[in-house]
Parts: sequence; C-alpha cells; structure tokens
Amino acid sequence: MIGVTDNLSLAVDSIRAHKLRAALTVVGLTMGVATLIAVMTLVQGANVYVEQKIADLGTNVFRIARTPFAVTDFTVVTKALRNRYLYVEDMEALAEQCTHCQEVGASLTSTSDVLYKNLQLQDANLIGHTPTMATIDTRTVQLGRYFTEVEDRHAAAVCLIGDRLVTEFFPDSDPLGRVIRAAGTEFTVVGTFEKIGSVLGQDQDTFLVIPLRTYLKLRGQRNSLLFSVKAEGSEPTFSLAQDDARRILRARRHVQPGKDDDFFIGTAESYISLWKSISGAFFAVFVMVSSISAVVGGIVIMNVMLVSVTERTKEIGVRRAVGATQSDVLRQFLMESVLQCLAGGGIGVAIGFGCAVALRELTSFPAAVQTWVAALGVVLSSIIGLFFGIYPAVKASKLDPVVALRAE
Repeated sequence: MIGVTDNLSLAVDSIRAHKLRAALTVVGLTMGVATLIAVMTLVQGANVYVEQKIADLGTNVFRIARTPFAVTDFTVVTKALRNRYLYVEDMEALAEQCTHCQEVGASLTSTSDVLYKNLQLQDANLIGHTPTMATIDTRTVQLGRYFTEVEDRHAAAVCLIGDRLVTEFFPDSDPLGRVIRAAGTEFTVVGTFEKIGSVLGQDQDTFLVIPLRTYLKLRGQRNSLLFSVKAEGSEPTFSLAQDDARRILRARRHVQPGKDDDFFIGTAESYISLWKSISGAFFAVFVMVSSISAVVGGIVIMNVMLVSVTERTKEIGVRRAVGATQSDVLRQFLMESVLQCLAGGGIGVAIGFGCAVALRELTSFPAAVQTWVAALGVVLSSIIGLFFGIYPAVKASKLDPVVALRAE
C-alpha cells in the first residue's frame, strides 16, 4: 500500500504536468466559493451595521409612534395614517404614571436652511427635543451643554448643533455663544455633538437640536410626536415598562378591549428581527446561486478527471502491473481532485475576503471578516472535491491492468 505522502507527491506531479487543465478546472469552484464568502461576510457585516447604526436606540430604550417603525406590509402603514397624533399631554401622562419608566422624552423633526453670517447650509434637520432626551438619545454632547427644563418651558432660542454645522460655520473658532439663524429665528449655540458619520450613505451630522416647546412655537405640531422611553434596569423591567406605556396610552386614547393598539412600540430587537428576516431571504437566494456555481465547478472537475483517466489509462496499467492496488489508484485520483478543489476554495476565500475588506476600507460599511467563514469555504471545497472525484477515481481503480497496458 502506497503511503499518503507518496500519493500526495504523485497527485502534485500530475497537476503540475497539466497546469492549464488544472487552472481551468478550479475556475468554476473558485467563483462559487468566492461568491459564497463575499455574501456571508456582507450579510454578517450588514447585521453588525443594523445593530450599531440603525437599531442603536440606547440601553433599555423603546420608542412609541403613531405609525409603525419597521414593517414590510404597506397596508399596515396606510391604516396607521388614520391614527390620532401623539401629543405633549400624552408624554406628560407617561412620565407621571409609568412606574417602570426612568425617563420619557419626545421629539419632532423637520428641515430648515441654516445661516451664519454669509454662510448657508440647506436642508438641515431641525429637531425639537425635550430636555430628558439628553439622557435618552444616543447622540453625545462634545462641547457645551444640553438645554434645561426652564429653557424648554420658556421656549428659549438656544440650540445644539451637529458636527457638519461646526465644520461648515466654525472651522477655526469656538461655536459656543455664537448666533445662527434657522426657521426664521436666531438661536444661540449652547452645545455641539460628536461626529456620527453616515448611515446607508446619508449624512447624520447636518442637524440642530432645539427645545421641543421652541419648535412647537415656531412650527406648530404638524406631525405626531415620537416618544422615547428609557426603562429602569433589567430586561424584565424593560418589558414591564412597555406594558405600562401601552396600558396608559390605550386608556388615554380610548382604545376598546380586544382592539389593536392605535400606536406602535419599537425596540432595537424589532428593527433587528425585521432586518434578519429580510437578509435571511437574500442570503438564501445568494447561497443557492453560489452553490450552483460550486456544483458546476464540481461537475467540471469530474469531467476533467474522467478525461484524465482516459488519457492516463496506460499509466494506470503500469502502476497496477508493478504492484499498486485498486485502493492506491483510488486514493491517488481522489487526492488530485481534492487538491484542485482546495486550491479553488483557497483562492475563492481570498477573493471573497478581499472584496469584503475593500468594501470595509473604501466605505463605512463594516463587512465582517470572520475565521469560521473561511473554514466553511475550505470545508465546502473539500466536500465537493471528494463527492465529484469519487466516480472518476473508482473508474480508474477498476481498470483491468492487462487491458490498460494495451492502451495507446
């Protein structure tokens, strides 16, 4: 019986002797594995992206709105547009009656041009916040302070600005105490926020935050308020806070028992679960496509190996004549098949990871390059090599030595 090292040496020599054929053999498998690796790294990265950017509501925070946060059925949205608005009085009731709620805040958003001296920035987000949003919102104050309860109650003309406004208006000076103009009113800058970056290609730093009552004084309540509620402590308390909020709002909005809520509660998990259901469907489709490519590569390998068996009939006969067993021939051809598949798998893993890393470096998308994905690509290519190499190897091992020696 020939050892594994000898079989490996024979397989490598055979592949070297037919470099072009071996290269063409692994192309199909390389593309299949590369597609699979790229898709898996992108999906993993997208999951991280949703958790960090889109579903980042803060610790133990949930939101309440008139319309749904994350749905795929647009009839639900159409029906929700008939719901009553959420008002400041509803927020105050939640703050007073919700026993498991630590903080309750509200916000409204529209757009406005922002001016400072002769500089202008168009379509900035004008956000009205309650002072409690200082501890609920995930934005971090970098310079200065948040506005106070007194400033909100008196509709003071103060604001905090995003990083884009800082870099555009005050690149070389301190923005605190400066006066900018938005929505036809002059605001004194009392604070700035840390840079957020972009989400799905949309800049998130072009905004200014003003007290909610200042916003209502300027714009009125043309839209429903968005409530943000921070619960106390652990996961059970988080669920109890949602139950409290649901009970209070149903009572205030006179929702009859057995009827659906006329408002919607959104958590980070609701965003993530919706995304995973969507990404899972795309992932399944891409895996099927890449699997087809891998199978096609395996079929190509089997066909090439069958041609190789036919071309090397005399070589097989000589090996059998000098003492090689059927098992020796079987292992040699299986080794050749597996080596070519491992080469294709390795190149495919490198290409897939290269695409993911390039995307991560050139964009803000956090493509997740994980070791287990590479291991999966190598294992998959090995399985394909074994599966599609068995038939040619068995055919080679069963050749009659006498007949094989007579072959031209």
